[in-house]
Amino acid sequence: MRNLRPLGLLLLALLVGGAMSVACYWMASRTRVATALRSTDDLSWLCREFHLTDADLARIRPLHAGYLPKCEEMCARIAAKDRELTESLKGATNITPAVERKLGEVAALRAECQAQMLRHFQDVSRTMPDEQGARYLAEMQRLTLGLHLPFEDKMTHP
Repeated sequence: MRNLRPLGLLLLALLVGGAMSVACYWMASRTRVATALRSTDDLSWLCREFHLTDADLARIRPLHAGYLPKCEEMCARIAAKDRELTESLKGATNITPAVERKLGEVAALRAECQAQMLRHFQDVSRTMPDEQGARYLAEMQRLTLGLHLPFEDKMTHP
């Protein structure tokens, strides 16, 4: 009888270990399948987050496709102006009028970009069901206009 107890514990440990292995394998398989099935569509997040139908997405897709080239062009313009600003700051120990002009140019481009993005988000929101469109627009406005808010809040509320 005494020898049966260690044998029983070993058998139990093997069963638990085997069950855990099967469970881990099953979960890993499910994750791989879910990842493989996940769409590479860059609008899939929109469908998931706002519970959109195929018809909703069909109205949004042309807006998105039309906006992307404008967005890419604006990003390229901002990046070029940022490089100019960085170059004007090299070796500078004072803010020169040239640096101030570059700061203003970068700020103007970013404001133009934000306005362009907000118009796009408004267009998209109007194609969505009312409740989802309002929620989408509020979130996009928060992201577009609010990126600097945590820094400002931290500086004004130490």
